[in-house]
Amino acid sequence: MRFIVAGGGTGGHIYPALAIAGGLKERYPGAEILYIGTSKGMEADIIPKEGLPFKGIEATGLQRKLTLRNFITIWQACRGLCQARGMIRSWRPDVVIGTGGYVCGPVILAAALNRIPTLIHEQNALPGLTNRLLARFATTVAVTFSASEKYFPRQKKIRLTGLPVRPEVLQAEKQEALSNLGIGNGRFVLLSFGGSRGARTINKAMVRVIKLFASDPRIYILHVTGTTGYEEFLSDCAAVGIDTAKAENFRVMSYVYNMQDALAAADLVVSRSGAATLAELTTLGIPAILVPYPYAAENHQEYNARALEKEGAARVVLDSRLDGDMLGDMVADLLVDRGRLSAMALASLKLGRKQALADIINCVDELIQSPGRQ
Repeated sequence: MRFIVAGGGTGGHIYPALAIAGGLKERYPGAEILYIGTSKGMEADIIPKEGLPFKGIEATGLQRKLTLRNFITIWQACRGLCQARGMIRSWRPDVVIGTGGYVCGPVILAAALNRIPTLIHEQNALPGLTNRLLARFATTVAVTFSASEKYFPRQKKIRLTGLPVRPEVLQAEKQEALSNLGIGNGRFVLLSFGGSRGARTINKAMVRVIKLFASDPRIYILHVTGTTGYEEFLSDCAAVGIDTAKAENFRVMSYVYNMQDALAAADLVVSRSGAATLAELTTLGIPAILVPYPYAAENHQEYNARALEKEGAARVVLDSRLDGDMLGDMVADLLVDRGRLSAMALASLKLGRKQALADIINCVDELIQSPGRQ
């Protein structure tokens, strides 16, 4: 078997593509996989380190107004399409899979023109423009949120699969995680983070939260500042009299390498609402207070967060409205209202899809068995 996997621009497109590539190798021993991305994107650095053959093409996004830049983009897209068609004819894949990003446009379109079965995977509740356009050409559209289905034409193409979650996250156990983190049993564990680089708004609010709950024996706070916000966070803590060196019930980290333990230990999470984060939270059934990143493309993080809020799995606070007192009150409410917390946890778990990767690979298998289906 031969496959092409394409996705790029952000980790939210690259890491699901890597998970799918791994699933293909497991399902089809000896399968050959070519990864196509943009020559200058993150994927050009990440993918070769993962041991997959990589080829880059030209691809950029259109601006949503008439500009000279769009004429250059269209020229690049045509060139990228020619490059993708050449790679597809040379590699001769059985199925082509796209996980998002501008690169998927020429790759999926080239595959469709060559009558090769295609699958695109949409991570967000509000699909990106590229995937909404490609859905007209793709054979199958796999989605993470049921809320996204209405944005795609031809509903019979759609499969609700969820988003693949890292195996180490699925396998982590709460008691072992608490032991690994040095947290005593019986404490309510609050985990807060804003991504690898952090989120300044969350960091600012968490200073007040830590101040409110300092030395409270009921709660233990794990706060991950992100690599760029660590020193500022420590300075902000010192300014309000918090001595992080003598912390009794909280820990501040710039980055957490064993995130699987942090998630397994958590009773409540405060975070952004990227698709990968929400997939992990719902798979584990963790209630959340979500603060969508306000500058995400097409505001898709708010759509993601609202999808969980609608089902009772999370509370949503817009970045512009978040402050420490508000966040502290929300945490305090859930700390004492364990019934509501349990209901949120159950609602979150119902949304989780532990078999997401297997379901996506099953979709690929359907395409292999019925390669002419369009």
